[in-house]
Amino acid sequence: MVTLTSADNALKKVYLEVISNQLNTNANPFLAKIEQTSKDVWGKEIVKVAPFGINGGIGAGDEDGALPASAENKYVKFVTELKNLYGKIEISDKAIRASENNVGAFVNLLNAEMEGLIKASQFNFGRMLFGDGTGKIATISAVSSGAMTVDTVKNMIEGLVVDIYTSAESKVVSGARITAVDRANKKFTVDKELPETVVATCFVTVQNSYGKELTGLGAIFGASTLYGVTKATNAWMNPYTATISSISDSALQTAIDYLDENVGSVVDYITCSSDVKRAYIAYLATSRQNFEYMELQGGFKAISYNGIPVVSDRFVPDSTMYLLNTKEFALHQLCDWQWLAGEDGRILKQNSGYATYSATLVKYADLICNKPAGQAKLTLSA
Repeated sequence: MVTLTSADNALKKVYLEVISNQLNTNANPFLAKIEQTSKDVWGKEIVKVAPFGINGGIGAGDEDGALPASAENKYVKFVTELKNLYGKIEISDKAIRASENNVGAFVNLLNAEMEGLIKASQFNFGRMLFGDGTGKIATISAVSSGAMTVDTVKNMIEGLVVDIYTSAESKVVSGARITAVDRANKKFTVDKELPETVVATCFVTVQNSYGKELTGLGAIFGASTLYGVTKATNAWMNPYTATISSISDSALQTAIDYLDENVGSVVDYITCSSDVKRAYIAYLATSRQNFEYMELQGGFKAISYNGIPVVSDRFVPDSTMYLLNTKEFALHQLCDWQWLAGEDGRILKQNSGYATYSATLVKYADLICNKPAGQAKLTLSA
């Protein structure tokens, strides 16, 4: 017989391991390359001491002359708050009672909920890896008959619950669910009537996430301050960036050589938007080069550039390619994915005032890049 207790046990002992594996290794090929660690987590913050430059205590001299003066390693302190990541499922009391004498039916019910949670979490986690931490997923350029035209729909999908803010960061729409995405024309609609305050220059975020997301590649390459360190006065914090007229082996190698010669950083992973990948494949075909394929951790496949995987990712901005040293990245976390449990240890809890039960998956983490200058970004001009 199926009970809330048996459902709780299934979530703890069966589904948690599966979900963790799916989200840690199969959510995104970039994430699968990154170390996940609980080091440097202090309370609600990540405090990471990162070295830059080299030890200065070296030199040549006379046989009987003074030895080189010591000059210790140079360090800077990175500080960032742990971001609170959540995923939630909901099951009605009616569904539980209807399947209490049919274990198979209840397993199917839980499987369906878990698959939905994993799919949604993979989408959101993958999106945040390439975001700038603000949570902005699009900026509105026009509103007509309830449909909003935006600069990009890469980060949108039907069913996603979003908020809308004015350019002055005032929330004007809360908890609206996306009902349709017109990807060809970069438009979307929601299940709520739009107030007159929704106009061009408003921006869209995932529900309750504004300013609370992971420090993704968008912040590493775009923010003026990173982990509490100002880039303008710390040039070694600035990644390599270049705009190129066309994609080629020469353009890639120029960036790779720069990182190797100037920063001592070895690129081991390249990720790009699908339009850049198509341009690179076209270049290889034109230059009559054979495609080399690689299989990555998590079952992902990639083409190869001199043994370096080149992976297209739906969340990379158009016309963009990142050349990364993934050994300089780590996802620092307080703990791995866990179910939020009450004082009684229960995972499934009744929603107050409703005949439904919910369970919440949590993780407290943020992404740290130890050497931002060891990363590169190429932008393909129009």
